[in-house]
Amino acid sequence: MNIKQFLFADRRMAWLWLIVRLYVGWVWLMAGWEKIGNPAWTGDQAGIALAGFVKGALAKTVGEHPDVSGWYASFLQNFVASHTAFWSYLVAYGEVLVGIALILGLFTTLAAFFGGFMNLNYLLAGTVSINPQLLVLALLLLVAHKIAGWWGLDRFVLPKLRHGQ
Repeated sequence: MNIKQFLFADRRMAWLWLIVRLYVGWVWLMAGWEKIGNPAWTGDQAGIALAGFVKGALAKTVGEHPDVSGWYASFLQNFVASHTAFWSYLVAYGEVLVGIALILGLFTTLAAFFGGFMNLNYLLAGTVSINPQLLVLALLLLVAHKIAGWWGLDRFVLPKLRHGQ
């Protein structure tokens, strides 16, 4: 057995992926929960916080080496900026759902994918923070998909879905 197979496919390493999953899930859950409790994200002022985020990202499109690429700025300006309330709810509840799924180990691969996708979008918008670390951990969870949810609900739910029970 090689090291790759041992780390990413051997059930004896499921404890490692449980720790990674719980950490990443907790970070997502807390980030989304904060947003859900904030009226500028999901309340009567929904979209205001995201509009500020978009404005900040668009300001990073200038200079010799901009933090935000032109194509991504175009996406933000043409799709996100005109529908900030919708995107605001999607981000807040998406973060919570990713967090819950990772903590429970339910649809772990899907949750890790969407968590990584959100991290990538935050990075493309010029926000570094903890996003590079979370993106790497999400990618590792994707590589460990065979055992990442072993100590979680995937161990019981996925076989039933595969066999139509």
